Amino acid sequence: MPTLLTIAALSYLLGSIPFGYLLVRIFRGEDVRKSGSGNIGATNVSRKSPVLGGLTLLLDALKGSTAAGLAYYLSAQMAGGVLPYQPMAMAALLAVLGHMFPVWLKFRGGKGVATGLGSFIVITPKAVLVAAGIFVAVVVVFRYVSLGSILAVASFPFLVHRMHAYGNAPLALTFMAATSLLIIARHHENIRRLLTGTESRMGAKHA
Repeated sequence: MPTLLTIAALSYLLGSIPFGYLLVRIFRGEDVRKSGSGNIGATNVSRKSPVLGGLTLLLDALKGSTAAGLAYYLSAQMAGGVLPYQPMAMAALLAVLGHMFPVWLKFRGGKGVATGLGSFIVITPKAVLVAAGIFVAVVVVFRYVSLGSILAVASFPFLVHRMHAYGNAPLALTFMAATSLLIIARHHENIRRLLTGTESRMGAKHA
């Protein structure tokens, strides 16, 4: 139990590091939350600077990977040499929650796509690769990054289940599904704009 609590706490703290906000504040002297979508994630940061956006994507994914890797390290002995899917999936969920609700920014964070990606590529890389393929295909065809993200994330738990990529641990699959649902829920404004035809397409200019 202490180990799981430690994993949960550290994963949340890792996820809560607001890299997008920090990079724009340090290199542009601006608050990224006051422009574009108001989000601290890579897509909104890219509207300020493509380079900073790419760096935000990398760092947000890395904090998810670190959380999953840390969970593996801390729980490996308990797992008896078997990949500890349950603690790692829990770490992914807490890292995404940290990104979405960072204590440092009054619990106003991002949408969790990159952090979830970084977490799950450590846990179940094959399912992530297929989901990434779905994302790319949707964005290329429709030019909506949000739509690609939503559909890729929605497909992920089904891919994990289909590929049996959760170590036959139902709770691990539940954590993964909960993470996906949270990410989709954080896209509620994008979903509304998609339905009304007002969502920005990739490459569109923003003030």
